[in-house]
Amino acid sequence: MQGKYLIVDTALLPPYFEKVARARELLDEGIAKDISEAVSMVGISRSTFYKYRDQVRDISTVSMGRHAIISMMMSHRVGVLSNVIGVISDYDYSVWTITQNPPVDAKANVVITLELGEDAGALDDMIREISNIPGLSKVQLLGMD
Repeated sequence: MQGKYLIVDTALLPPYFEKVARARELLDEGIAKDISEAVSMVGISRSTFYKYRDQVRDISTVSMGRHAIISMMMSHRVGVLSNVIGVISDYDYSVWTITQNPPVDAKANVVITLELGEDAGALDDMIREISNIPGLSKVQLLGMD
């Protein structure tokens, strides 16, 4: 049976899911020499690791696709969209499409589709950085393909 996948904010999950993902990273990167060392480094049991290791991964470690769709509410002010595009450029992603609704009450919904190439590794870092740009609210990843 093939799994069904959701993109879920880690704030909704028990902390051990992140620890399982981190233990996998430590093993993949060669920082931990074996599972015992990896689970010890992140503070989970071996049984927790074995139970969830095939179901939990950090999105930044998975080559999921070549496009990401990001939605945001943007203040209708000069330079806000330019700042967003600058951050995207800093992460070496290309803007594939930009769709902007007309501003209502000085705010507009903007949806940007990014071409990620082979590596979506820093996508969550980029979204966090975009979220801190003045004039933006409700920045969210809508999906990836």
